Amino acid sequence: MTHASLRFVKRVEAIIQPSRLDDVVERLQMIGVNGMTISEVKGFGRTGGRTEVYRGSAYAIDLLPKVRLQCVVPDDRVEQTVAAIVIRARTENIGDGKIFVLPVDEAIRIRTGETGDDAL
Repeated sequence: MTHASLRFVKRVEAIIQPSRLDDVVERLQMIGVNGMTISEVKGFGRTGGRTEVYRGSAYAIDLLPKVRLQCVVPDDRVEQTVAAIVIRARTENIGDGKIFVLPVDEAIRIRTGETGDDAL
């Protein structure tokens, strides 16, 4: 397998509230993001978990449900992609989530063995 060149691309990863997922996906599709991976995840940030009361007893929920959305976009689309996520994911409440932007060194399409730009 030869490695084709991969233009400059980034992986945008967002951890968001599950209730905001449909709006975020809709906005990303509107701006031309073709593919994404979505996973249900659990976690906590600076605020930790929360305390719930069930039948008069308080108990701690340490890991809160979130959604992780990942997509790979060209460098020149990163800012637009991040802005779309922020606009649709923001509720202005604690726990809105985080966005991470990471470099992508290589891409390989498993079915065909295509690499680089051809694999995207």
